[in-house]
Amino acid sequence: MKADTHPDYHFINVVMTDGTKFQTRSTLGKPGDTLNLDIDPNTHPAWTGGSHTNLDRGGRLSKFNAKFAGLNLAKK
Repeated sequence: MKADTHPDYHFINVVMTDGTKFQTRSTLGKPGDTLNLDIDPNTHPAWTGGSHTNLDRGGRLSKFNAKFAGLNLAKK
């Protein structure tokens, strides 16, 4: 293996949005640097479930029936 082909892999400090801290290894910056996260699993909707509600409450059949209700296409 060639020498000096890989970046320096060292410990950095990570600060989550709620203030909790932990150490991990990374190639970012210099040893001992701090990475402050803007988004993490405690705050991002992808992990927390978010407040997004599904606007489509009806299925395909209910949409069809609502769209063509005035045409009297119902089975007799």
